Amino acid sequence: MAGTYDVVIAGGAAVGGSIAWHLAADPGFRGRILVLEPDPGYARAASALSAASIRQQFSTEINVRISLHGIAFLRAIGDTLAVDGERPDIGLHEGGYLFLATPAGAATLAENHALQKHLGADIAHFDAAGLVAKFPWLSAEGLAAGSWGRTGEGWFDGYALLQAFRRKARSLGVEYRKAALADFALAGSRAGELVLSDGSRVACGALVLAAGTATRALVAKAGFDIPVAAKKRMIFTFECREKLAGFPLLIDPTGVYCRPEGTGFLCGSAPPADRDPDVAADDFEVDHGFFDEVVWPTLAARVPAFEAIRPGRAWAGHYDMNAFDHNALVGRVPGTANVYLANGFSGHGLQQSPAVGRAVAELVVDGRFRTLDLSALGPERLAANRPVVEKNVV
Repeated sequence: MAGTYDVVIAGGAAVGGSIAWHLAADPGFRGRILVLEPDPGYARAASALSAASIRQQFSTEINVRISLHGIAFLRAIGDTLAVDGERPDIGLHEGGYLFLATPAGAATLAENHALQKHLGADIAHFDAAGLVAKFPWLSAEGLAAGSWGRTGEGWFDGYALLQAFRRKARSLGVEYRKAALADFALAGSRAGELVLSDGSRVACGALVLAAGTATRALVAKAGFDIPVAAKKRMIFTFECREKLAGFPLLIDPTGVYCRPEGTGFLCGSAPPADRDPDVAADDFEVDHGFFDEVVWPTLAARVPAFEAIRPGRAWAGHYDMNAFDHNALVGRVPGTANVYLANGFSGHGLQQSPAVGRAVAELVVDGRFRTLDLSALGPERLAANRPVVEKNVV
């Protein structure tokens, strides 16, 4: 046996790192923590490959509250996660999300806006004429309304965030090991001995499964199945000749999105269902035809300046897509006493990592959520057929 740990976390990107740091910083916790991460350079981590953004424009209270905590955390990250006087810089830019709606979607947009405002999010609502007045580079053809985050929404460096969690956690004594969780079995309702990919074995008091797309196979070892699969999402970049002042993270009604990145832009979209298969763990191939056929024509119609662009680099990453309701699965695994789950984020893991890390740490230490109650996201909702219906899925 290579050691005994009070908590072992499988997965050391943003979610796993947030859990590790929140545990180590919790005044009620004094144990040993081990984080298992087989890709310590995070070359294929969703946290490093995503569009790295945060929004409050959701349709469910739980997701809005998670992101309100998230933006407060990101704003204060220089103080919160500083180590030996070195303050992490994640390049947070609160440029806002701009959701656009056709006449068919206008009522839903207004309903979502009312909830967001009620919960304290700083979101502005526009009719079609108001959109053009605020964003003169925008074509409002076919649009009835839009909503834009004046503050509290935007984008940042996802790789810098996960590294800040990692560095702070390690400064508090958390051990990171280059290995994956390979196997474990329950003794009664408890996970005890774990087999790692390097052949070593460790004992744990609690096990947290936060390994992204690898998590489904792991949680199955505890006798529980989750409807989570790896879905490939591609990001394309381009340069535009014209300068477009005040460009936000734009969400077209088709689902195509675009935001500034450096001197240019990055963009993408979820493919249609018939072009969105489950993918193998090593499939990171980019389909450049998807940009030419779907993404660029949509953006050029919405922003006429994008008719003349110079394409740049592109890459792909994997979502841990929850087919049940596209919302995270957070909580203790049903039928177990000490196995916890943080998975199925469906593209929202990076922005939700601060709140989820805090919540899972509270659950491990105290057996309950102390601050923000995430019980609505518990994995037991699968068997109860109780989906969290989120209308603003991007």
